[in-house]
Amino acid sequence: MHGERKKKLDDPLDDFSCRVVEVEGVGKRVYVTGAGPAVVLMPEMPGISPDVARFARWIRDAGFSVYVPSLFGVDGAYPLAEAAGTVVRRACVSSEFRAFAGGGTSPVVAWLRGLARVAHAERGGAGVGAVGLCFTGNFALSMTLEPAVVAPVVNHPSLPLDDPAGLELGEEDAVAVAERVRRDGLKVLAYRFEGDRWCTGRRFAAYRALLGEAFDGRVLPAGAANPDPPPFFREVVGCAHSVVTAHLVDTAGHPTVRARDEIIAFLAERLSPPAESSA
Repeated sequence: MHGERKKKLDDPLDDFSCRVVEVEGVGKRVYVTGAGPAVVLMPEMPGISPDVARFARWIRDAGFSVYVPSLFGVDGAYPLAEAAGTVVRRACVSSEFRAFAGGGTSPVVAWLRGLARVAHAERGGAGVGAVGLCFTGNFALSMTLEPAVVAPVVNHPSLPLDDPAGLELGEEDAVAVAERVRRDGLKVLAYRFEGDRWCTGRRFAAYRALLGEAFDGRVLPAGAANPDPPPFFREVVGCAHSVVTAHLVDTAGHPTVRARDEIIAFLAERLSPPAESSA
């Protein structure tokens, strides 16, 4: 039954172009769609799910080019609970990620900064948006050490997994990020559900301590989450977590849809070139 359901609900991603992007000799698959200023949308566990692809299409349809890198999992796969024993475990031991406290900034962020440079060179505009989700949530903040990144969105960041108040940032990077945010007047938009055990209020408090008023952390009631998410989120995540993907309720005026629209408005404000004066 699971196999039949998975086959039915996988996303072929056939409205994206897929290519390999190399940064300092390291190549990764990237799915690209749309036109306009670039947004790097990083997947959540367990990969580029149909819900992540749906979010990418919403961003695209708002007038942006969306670059979705393949960082783990099976591209387009419907999130089944079995991924906990394969995708998550592999990511946690991978040298590219720092899933636990004390590891500092994940090395894959350097590649993601390079992807942002490539995207900006290809699409132009005022800069690049970086949107992280869950396992990649904090990567959007870490990416601000690339000057092209001007619109970071940190969604329910789950790393480090063993420290509810941790930020998955090395000390030097934390200082540099705070300085970049202050110097260039960046704003950092963030979302979580109340009661999320993977992204707690302590973590948002740590972001505010680092970034001050530049950190705009928004908290949705747990009761607003989709009560019937895919099996991975229902059986493994086990709480309201993914605001604009698996736990979004696609109904006009719903809190999760408002969050989606706020993110798109934030990207538009930060990435659209200033209007030319008519004088």
